[in-house]
Amino acid sequence: MEWGSELWDQYDIIERQTQWGIDLIEKYVKFVKDRTEIEQAYAKQLRTLVKKYSPKRVSKEDQELKFSQYLAFINILNELNDYAGQREVIAENLMQNIFAQLLKYLHENKQERKMHLLDGRKAQHDLEVSFKQLDNAKRRFERDCKEAEKAMQNAERVDNDINTTKADVEKAKQQANLRNHMVEESKNEYASQLQKFNKDQNEFYFAEMPHIFNKLQEMDEKRTRKLCEAYKTFADTERQVMPIIGKCLDGMTKAAESVNESGDSQVLIEAYKSGFERPGEIEFEDYSQMINRTSSENSLGSLKSESKVDQRTISKSKTKRWPFGKKNKLIVSEDFSHLPPEQRRKKLQQKIDDLNKELQKQVDQSEALDKMKDVYQRNPQMGDPNSLEPRITETNQQIDRLRQEVQKYETWRTDAEAKLVSRNDSCVQYITHSNRSPSMNNNGSHDKESPDTTYSDDSGQEPLPQPPSLSEFDDFEDDLVHPIGSSTALYPFDGNSEGTIAMAEGEVLHLIEDDKGDGWTRVRRSDGEEGYVPTSYVKISLSKQ
Repeated sequence: MEWGSELWDQYDIIERQTQWGIDLIEKYVKFVKDRTEIEQAYAKQLRTLVKKYSPKRVSKEDQELKFSQYLAFINILNELNDYAGQREVIAENLMQNIFAQLLKYLHENKQERKMHLLDGRKAQHDLEVSFKQLDNAKRRFERDCKEAEKAMQNAERVDNDINTTKADVEKAKQQANLRNHMVEESKNEYASQLQKFNKDQNEFYFAEMPHIFNKLQEMDEKRTRKLCEAYKTFADTERQVMPIIGKCLDGMTKAAESVNESGDSQVLIEAYKSGFERPGEIEFEDYSQMINRTSSENSLGSLKSESKVDQRTISKSKTKRWPFGKKNKLIVSEDFSHLPPEQRRKKLQQKIDDLNKELQKQVDQSEALDKMKDVYQRNPQMGDPNSLEPRITETNQQIDRLRQEVQKYETWRTDAEAKLVSRNDSCVQYITHSNRSPSMNNNGSHDKESPDTTYSDDSGQEPLPQPPSLSEFDDFEDDLVHPIGSSTALYPFDGNSEGTIAMAEGEVLHLIEDDKGDGWTRVRRSDGEEGYVPTSYVKISLSKQ
């Protein structure tokens, strides 16, 4: 069905319908533009979100990167960033494939509609002109007929009048004949104009206007098809990126499935395992023995025992055994001696690996420079060999420096491994001998100030050997040796082992016997109590001979 045949008399309806179609396209174009702005804003917000939660600077030493749960979160952020990129692709395709094309077509459609409507108005104007010509011819014919009728009546009246002359009769008849002749001409003109108007009207209603209406119909149907294609493109634009969006979502799922809780726990253990032993049980101190002593026991020996108990009590009150206390700020040293043994060994190994990589780069660069120098020597036109000497010298210096660094850190690593092994062996022997473990500081490491310390985290000391047996000087009370100097306690020591003596930090003792190479020094209090203390725990001043 066509508008030209079915809607031949509905010019206003057709004009209004075509205008409505243009308005609908304009509305849809605005809709697509708003949707594009939403997609762009959404993508921008997603990228801002990813940037906000992404790590600022990624470093190999970043401990968080070793945990699978954190790596999964980073992967999810990366996938979300790719997802945001797909939203931007949707916005870009909507702008190019729908907004821009519909905007261009809308302009063409308006021009075409305007042209067809102008053609319709022109055809209607031509028909109106033809109708006016017909109406004028009709009016002239009607007037001439009336004039001719009057002339005939006048001629008859004059002919019947006996008083008129023959000349007057002839003149009236001539006038009547002239009017009849004019009527014939007007009649022919009227008939011609009527025939012409009927032809123009028939052409207008059966040819020109149906053709114009059909053109407008084709234009409107084309606009509808164009709008339909835009609707499909709107859906296809998002459907095209769905596989990539699906991959992004699959990547997020894969990242979630890559989380390994047991592995993360192992990473934490490997990262912060100190290598120290747990603190042993505290011995029971029986103060009731002092009550049951006889009067004969109230001698120098009892004084020594009481003094020893007091010193041990004071010293133990300073012992740090709690792992959740406030941690002291460590001073970072180049050889990582501030770290626990196990962590120190790992840090040294990591440093050696980094230095070896850097050393390999410098070696490769040196070889490349040597080859380049050889090429220059063979082909002087390519360059001056002497111009490479400064770079070669600098590279060789870097190689020497890195090798020295590697050697230095390897020495420290060997020392750390040896101390770790010897410490573990010594701790086992010491626990078997004394049935207790050394006290530990807040970090699980041995407290520098602890009297029971057999390993120092900061000083890197070897485990203390066992002091000489008490049997070596069990009768020293009968034969007191003259002091050879004095010693000042640098750290507290509780003297739990057999043959040792407790001392408080800052206490001054008599020096009886200097260190014989076993790490112990024999001292005496002013009350006569003697025993051994670690040489590294005291400052010795010899008397002048």
